[in-house]
Amino acid sequence: MSGTPTDVAIIGTGPYGLSIAAHLRRLRVPYRIFGTPMHSWRYRMPVGMCLKSEGFATNLYEPESSFTLAHYSAERGLPYADVGYPVPLETFIAYGLEFQKRLVPNVEETDVTLLKQTSSRFLLQTARGETLRANKVVLAVGITHFGYVPPLLASLAPEYVTHSSVHREMDTFRGRSVAVIGAGASAVDVAALMHEAGVDVHLVARRDAILFQAPSFEPRPWVQRIVNPRSGLGLGWRSRMCCDAPLLFHSMPLKLRLRAVQRHLGPAAGWFVKDKVVSRVPMHLGAELQQAAVRDNRVCLTYERKDHREFTLVVDHVVAATGYRVSLRRLQFLDESLRQRLRSVDDTPVLTKSFESSVPGLFMVGLASANCFGPLTRFACGAQFTARHLSRSLS
Repeated sequence: MSGTPTDVAIIGTGPYGLSIAAHLRRLRVPYRIFGTPMHSWRYRMPVGMCLKSEGFATNLYEPESSFTLAHYSAERGLPYADVGYPVPLETFIAYGLEFQKRLVPNVEETDVTLLKQTSSRFLLQTARGETLRANKVVLAVGITHFGYVPPLLASLAPEYVTHSSVHREMDTFRGRSVAVIGAGASAVDVAALMHEAGVDVHLVARRDAILFQAPSFEPRPWVQRIVNPRSGLGLGWRSRMCCDAPLLFHSMPLKLRLRAVQRHLGPAAGWFVKDKVVSRVPMHLGAELQQAAVRDNRVCLTYERKDHREFTLVVDHVVAATGYRVSLRRLQFLDESLRQRLRSVDDTPVLTKSFESSVPGLFMVGLASANCFGPLTRFACGAQFTARHLSRSLS
């Protein structure tokens, strides 16, 4: 079946894809959008967690900002605060689905299984058997394809090691022992929820300490507002500059950009999780994994501490809450000839200031654009700048 040609095809229906579609709809740019709305949030994050971002920075975006999380919460009578109240995951999911229903009602809930280029147009094939052509394509695939498992753990069978993104319900591990690997919000959230579900859970990390965000409330003294200005990424001038000047970030030398993305806003858990894990969940910190092996149907993890002492942790299962790393090779729906034409650094795309890749007409947003536009586009709040800026280019 051959679909009607469209000007723009959007692959992905998370905060970025939906926000871009809402902007294009207002600009009357013909587009089609594919995917399961809020897929990563609905199926790749654990039930019961809260978002680390503040309420004012936890939105999807359309040009007038007339339907924010604050608006949704007021309509439904849900607790909400711009700052200081953790946003439950289920609330954000419900808000995102309502945003889609009202502002992007034409979502086509099917996956794109192939993207290739023919002459001056792109050809897309969907899981439901449709083939269509588009002049431009926006990849807004989020984190779905990029879960990272360290090589020593990735060599083990999936019945013994899994990435944190494949677990929604933690009580499936009840009665078993689990090692959660990582020091960031995902690791701490999973460990806390497993402990609450009665799982024998251990938290293991290379870092010497688990960092927790400090609770922040408004109003603040004017001196603090000057010294530590607030932004969607948190407090401080670095975060504020990342939010206010992503195009300036794009013009920085490559090495500085890569270093900033890697080092700024490192692993840290939400302040509201601290009491759920400290003195409750056993933590093995400052530990470097040396070996991972399966013996007698259990996973034996051998670690070395900084004083060169070794210890072994034996568990039934390992959950790698080790984050996400963009890799173009993992976008398996990309035609190989198209992938080879993409200019990249460390297997991440090189993009112009309009989010366009080295293949004219192919745009990439969200996490995949972070090395070009900075830490802002690693988070949902980056969808506002992205949607406004990209929609102008596409129109």
